[in-house]
Amino acid sequence: MPSNQVRSPHSPKSLRRRVALWVLLPVLVAAAIGAWFFQPWQTRAQPTRSNAPERISAVAIAAATAYRGNMPVYFYGLGSVLAYYTVTVHTRVDGQLMSVYFREGQDVRQGEVLAEIDPRPFQVQLEQAEGQMARDQASLANAMLDLERYRTLAPEDAIPKQQLDTQASLVQQLEGAVKTDQAAIDNARLQLVYCRVTAPISGRIGLRLVDPGNIVHASDANGLLVITEMQPITVVFTLPEDSLPPVLEKVRAGASLPVDAYNRDRSVKLASGRLLTVDNQIDQNTGTTRLKGVFENRQGTLFPNQFVNVRLLVDTLRGQVIVPSVAIQRGSQGTYVYVIKPDNTVELRLVETGISEGNFTAVTRGLKAGEKVVTDGADKLQPGSKVNIRPETAVPAGAGMAPGRQGGD
Repeated sequence: MPSNQVRSPHSPKSLRRRVALWVLLPVLVAAAIGAWFFQPWQTRAQPTRSNAPERISAVAIAAATAYRGNMPVYFYGLGSVLAYYTVTVHTRVDGQLMSVYFREGQDVRQGEVLAEIDPRPFQVQLEQAEGQMARDQASLANAMLDLERYRTLAPEDAIPKQQLDTQASLVQQLEGAVKTDQAAIDNARLQLVYCRVTAPISGRIGLRLVDPGNIVHASDANGLLVITEMQPITVVFTLPEDSLPPVLEKVRAGASLPVDAYNRDRSVKLASGRLLTVDNQIDQNTGTTRLKGVFENRQGTLFPNQFVNVRLLVDTLRGQVIVPSVAIQRGSQGTYVYVIKPDNTVELRLVETGISEGNFTAVTRGLKAGEKVVTDGADKLQPGSKVNIRPETAVPAGAGMAPGRQGGD
């Protein structure tokens, strides 16, 4: 090739060099940038070493002291409030409703006058019965005088004996008529009494079912009003059949078991009463049995057909070691608590628990009264961890009323 020949820029060898340059250039740039970022981070991440010993910080936790007390055994069920007595008041006579002497929702006492039916038709019947009796009494008096005369004349054969017997029979008939008249008078007076409708029981009146001026009958299905006895009142509730034996044991022993009624979300106790009776059969469909409690209901907090949650106190376990339920932990090793030792380190202690009530649990084994247990922050602990107790949370928030304590612990 001549020395003065110019190489073409589009030759294959020149193109390969350009392609290689464009491929390597981004790789070199990325490597440079990575090296630039990596060096300062590595320098910052290198810890500062010193000869001082490493300090272990204490874990902030909440704690509570186990105490010895009485743990109640409650059974819970759903119930409905039922009136002790409910009476639909009917008129006992037919007639026009003249007056109503009650207000809807009023509390009334037994025997109080509630309404009045027009008494005039029954007053007329009474006068008729009294007139009939006066006539029959006069006839009876005359017949008795004739009978006395006949008895005087009969021994002298002045009259036939048959006439004497007939007169005696007439006297007896008239005496019967007078008794019938007396019964008619008493019935008429009773109808007058029935014209005044009175309360058969003490209780609260519901809505008025008939307005004054209407004609009412003793056979009317709806009646005039409904009275519901509110004090006392009952609650019928259900319990599982497995809970029945301890309840029946207490009932047979003559114990009076307390019953508490709560509102729908168990946030408010409405009333306290006692167990009245247990039903005589178990519902096969639900596996439950019905029980009835009676409540004085002095404050009127229970209302017929109201839904309530019921708590039945069956027994009280005395001398139990009690801790907040949040202190009880469960893991692969079993049920345990973290016990705080005097040096403010924690020890994992396996325990056995009994019944729970509210936010508290009885510990039957593994813990003594007076020992402190962790109630909050246990997830950050391991055996031997140093802890710092927050005194303001020694009793867990929302724990409610603890079961009764016993003195000395």
